[in-house]
Amino acid sequence: MLYRTSDRQLILSKYLHNGKLGQRLPQYVSNRLTKGGVQLIWKRHRMPIVETTNLCKSFAGYKAIDGVSLAVETGTIHAIIGPNGAGKTTFFNLLSGFETPTSGTVRFDGREITGLAPHAVAQLGMVRSFQINSIFTHLTVLDNVKVSLEAKTDLPSRFWLPGRATRVLDARARELLADVGLDRERDLLAAQLSYGRKRALELAISLGQNPKVLLLDEPTAGMGTEDVGRIAQLIARVKADRTIVLVEHNLSVVADLSDRITVLQRGRVLVEGTYAEVRADQRVIDAYLGGGAGVHA
Repeated sequence: MLYRTSDRQLILSKYLHNGKLGQRLPQYVSNRLTKGGVQLIWKRHRMPIVETTNLCKSFAGYKAIDGVSLAVETGTIHAIIGPNGAGKTTFFNLLSGFETPTSGTVRFDGREITGLAPHAVAQLGMVRSFQINSIFTHLTVLDNVKVSLEAKTDLPSRFWLPGRATRVLDARARELLADVGLDRERDLLAAQLSYGRKRALELAISLGQNPKVLLLDEPTAGMGTEDVGRIAQLIARVKADRTIVLVEHNLSVVADLSDRITVLQRGRVLVEGTYAEVRADQRVIDAYLGGGAGVHA
């Protein structure tokens, strides 16, 4: 469905400030407007919950991230993909506060968070996972989730209370474990879980923070086919009422889950679009395969 070209001015007005161009149009809006018709703009237009502007990060003169401007729409799954060394994990580190940008800005939920510490970013509602499991292997599965829930209460500052004081968190912890399919394993030590189940536990721990935005860094890395399918289903299930930004090498997972995809190459945005648009783009084919056959899921 195409809206009339005469509707362009009305759509543009959503990005005007006091009648003047007060902010840069998101790239996908600009691209669609230049084609003489506006395709599904009303359905797709949402305010960005995460936005970066000219974001840069240099290490000893090497630009790992070089001028990345990106807008993640509220309520979507936005994938960040690219060849090895493209800057994907560094970009995640900048969003979550584990690295400080050399220049540029990061905005979250309407406020600038550039340079905030990781715990401050998490408290605002943007929580990330890592490529390597970050769980407490010596605690039970249930207690791992309770630790996450406890961080949102005053219990950590009341350390003199007996251990049974945390029982008030049991019901919610079990709900989260049920969401990721781990309630039956709640009394096991986390160390006893398989690799794929540990990743599911990590997802439950992240959800315990009730994030507005969940940053998932290669959630299916190192998994067998069966576990990949389980984790992909979990991500699809928990996306309700939140935004997910996903770094992922498995293009089948990206194709199944993502509303929008940004391709990074050498620290820069190469292409942005839907999976179909990205897959067909010759620049992406060249970046992944050196100009060979198309990119396949």
